[in-house]
Amino acid sequence: MTVNISLPDCSYNINIDSLKTIQKNAKVVVVTNPTVAGFHLPYLLDKIEAKEVSVVTIPDGEQYKTMDTILEILDHCFAHKLNRSSLLIAFGGGVIGDMTGFAASIYQRGIDFIQVPTTLLSQVDASVGGKTGINNKYGKNLIGAFHQPIEVNIDPYFLRTLPKREFGAGVAEIIKMAVCFNKDFFVWLENNRLDSEANIAIGIEKSVQTKAWVVGQDEKEQGIRAALNYGHTFGHVIENETKYEKYLHGEAVGIGMVMANNLAVKIGLMTQDEADRIKNLLDSYEIPTTYEIQDVEDFYNHFFLDKKSLDDKIKFIVPVGIGDCKITDEIKKEDVVEVLKGFTR
Repeated sequence: MTVNISLPDCSYNINIDSLKTIQKNAKVVVVTNPTVAGFHLPYLLDKIEAKEVSVVTIPDGEQYKTMDTILEILDHCFAHKLNRSSLLIAFGGGVIGDMTGFAASIYQRGIDFIQVPTTLLSQVDASVGGKTGINNKYGKNLIGAFHQPIEVNIDPYFLRTLPKREFGAGVAEIIKMAVCFNKDFFVWLENNRLDSEANIAIGIEKSVQTKAWVVGQDEKEQGIRAALNYGHTFGHVIENETKYEKYLHGEAVGIGMVMANNLAVKIGLMTQDEADRIKNLLDSYEIPTTYEIQDVEDFYNHFFLDKKSLDDKIKFIVPVGIGDCKITDEIKKEDVVEVLKGFTR
């Protein structure tokens, strides 16, 4: 199956099928990590036809999503004399995709890159839409650029070697899409496990179609695309507090969704029953839904470092029932604080 994203300055395909041959009459660099390379690198290299192919392997983990790692990628590109006609291939999960895209956006002021996502989270969300970036001590993805890939190749074959926790992290993003935009899809998820190849193919397809539709309307996140950050405003603080070591990104988002749901219940946008249904679905895939906040005021102040916040206002994405959501900067601090206190001892 092919899903197309049409944007003002570019258009590209998201291919959901067995990996096709990647042809490039130029130098190609594959960016990956040791885990993915150990399982699947020969499979990918067999599918590349280019003037020259080289591989740069960078450390595995969110904590390595830094400028130092970007410099490793760029040094490899300079050493192999890439030019503006060259191509980078992101071969891994969301961390690899974000860093490869960012490196491509700044190497010689911008070269092409292709996404070949290997985790469920990156297949259903991170690889689509052109967001690239790295973390710093102030927060997640605060340094980066919008740089669209020229294509995305999603091959469900890679999921066969995915650890259970990584799979659950991806499911959290699928549930996110359904809660924000598609109630019927959410009900389908309640009644169909994603453990089978047939069902996960449907889950990937529906999620990619949703993401493509949203990005097509709002590439630079000036409006509706911000809704895709449901769960992320809270989740990014959790990741920062735990130094990106305790939770996978999708796990932090799962906890953040529960926090956002509690806020939605607090201000009357969601019923407790709806919030419980979402939490139950997350729990059924063993996705974390609890977190112990040590300092509520400090947690709250971290929100101001979020990219969606402006001046002294915090922008929250809260669900409106199941199947819709609201982007607002008008939630009272005392309501947020009361919700956060529910996550303390």
